[in-house]
Amino acid sequence: MADLDGVCDERFAEVAARLSENLDAGDELGASIAVLVDGEPVVDLWGGWADQRRTAPWRRDTITNVWSCTKTVTSLAALLLVERGLLDVDAPVARYWPEFAARGKEGVLVRHLLSHTSGVSGWDRPVTVADVRDVPASTARLAAQAPWWPPGTASGYHLLNYGHLVGALVRRIDGRTLGRFVAEEIAGPLGADFHIGLPDSEFARVADVVPPPLRSSDLVGADPNGVAMKTFTGPLGGAEESWRPEWRRAEIGAANGHGNARSLARIHSVIACGGTLDGVRLLSPRTIDLIFRQATDGPDLVLGAHLRFGIGFGLPSPAVPYLPEGRICFWTGWGGSVVVIDTERRAAISYVMNNMGTGLLGSDRTTQYVKAAFAALD
Repeated sequence: MADLDGVCDERFAEVAARLSENLDAGDELGASIAVLVDGEPVVDLWGGWADQRRTAPWRRDTITNVWSCTKTVTSLAALLLVERGLLDVDAPVARYWPEFAARGKEGVLVRHLLSHTSGVSGWDRPVTVADVRDVPASTARLAAQAPWWPPGTASGYHLLNYGHLVGALVRRIDGRTLGRFVAEEIAGPLGADFHIGLPDSEFARVADVVPPPLRSSDLVGADPNGVAMKTFTGPLGGAEESWRPEWRRAEIGAANGHGNARSLARIHSVIACGGTLDGVRLLSPRTIDLIFRQATDGPDLVLGAHLRFGIGFGLPSPAVPYLPEGRICFWTGWGGSVVVIDTERRAAISYVMNNMGTGLLGSDRTTQYVKAAFAALD
């Protein structure tokens, strides 16, 4: 079986076995898995290769683009502002960002942004990936748009613009960009190797993702002017975009965070442990409770699945059968990366890889690792 580096409590031997088997079978190229309980690592494993030619091993400090797992860190940034009394989730977005009230959005609340119910799940076309990388300009475009459905009535996954919307609130309230705020207020104090807007000096550590296999589009037959089509094609870009220096440098708080399983589990252990980790206090239990305030429970207009969203995080739903019952929040990244937070077990679970799999909310490998981790926790 493939060799792994790191540490693994014997209770979690099945997690290590699954990772080793998938590396050995070639289903994984390179990957890392972390499980923290009470803020302490019971699993911190990595193995495989950082490149497709299999010349560079995946090392302890290897990082990769974690796609939509970035959104959970962006959400945490907003919750920090809530904790400090600077942001009210029930206030209109326009209180902090007046321009956003344009074209019928004056009633959109902060919690609508954080729960994917704002009616603004993407950009009016035409729009390119290069446009999205220009965060100030593309954020201004979002403010000028009309909503695509009545805000607050349903969720429509904010695929690529979640960080633009939430980041605009951070910038208006705090003065710093989202990436700088995360670096100085979250990643830095927690000693977590996570970046929204990657410095050039860190590029050599990046394991480029391998795009997932092509398959028939889930959008075949969809309304060409419907919410799902407009969101997925505005803009239309492949996973190869993440290989570009311009993508890495941008601050795309929905999709271009760079880190590994250890850094994601470390950051989210703050939530699992009641808001304080190793003496660093970021949230109170009252603010954490907001995460579990259900905003939606039904079909998502973009992803099509039955989803439940709280404030800033997904909650267990029929679309995520690998999550047990409990006070759990989570989100996944394109290709299978995942962050799961269990406030009852005081555990944070994360998986990050470079060989992207298929699946709407995690791949088959995601399911294996998360189920094995919960079996050990129980």
